[in-house]
Amino acid sequence: MNRWLAIVPLVVLAALAALFIGWSLKRDPSVKPDALVGQPVPETVLPMLTGAEAGPGHVDLKTAGVGKPMLINVFASWCAPCRVEHPKLMALKERGVAVVGVAWKDDPADTRAFLDELGDPYSMVLVDRDGRAGLDLGITGAPETFAVDAMGQVVAKFAGPLVDDAEVERLVTAMQAPPRPLPTATVRD
Repeated sequence: MNRWLAIVPLVVLAALAALFIGWSLKRDPSVKPDALVGQPVPETVLPMLTGAEAGPGHVDLKTAGVGKPMLINVFASWCAPCRVEHPKLMALKERGVAVVGVAWKDDPADTRAFLDELGDPYSMVLVDRDGRAGLDLGITGAPETFAVDAMGQVVAKFAGPLVDDAEVERLVTAMQAPPRPLPTATVRD
């Protein structure tokens, strides 16, 4: 009898392993969760990139767009796909699209050298040296881009380098969507 009780935990572990394997075979790894879409931009205060230094000014990521639509682009100087998407970001700047850069887990001097080399497509660059904003945004790596409407809501997200014109237009269109009307007062009798 005691022998059979020793086998029960092994059977339970084998069943759990089979469930996990079944789940992982059905899961599509290219689909990344967009949990932040439909939510307000997290309140995360970061130093601004000033020259090759972080600070002295600080900006809350939530208010970086100053009440206007924006894209938030998480990038890093060490990120090869960030170099690939850079021409698309420069084209967005020429179109007048506000893009706020978040230099994720990067040294400010390296960020400045990266922008000096390739051009600066950002309306402002915030320094996320310790990765805190990346955690708040729920990113899985760099680059990732978030479309934010004038009300500060994340309306779309793209994980990976922006190289497809259709994807760029999807983000720009999403952030430009008209805001919902303000509620009106009702008169009660």
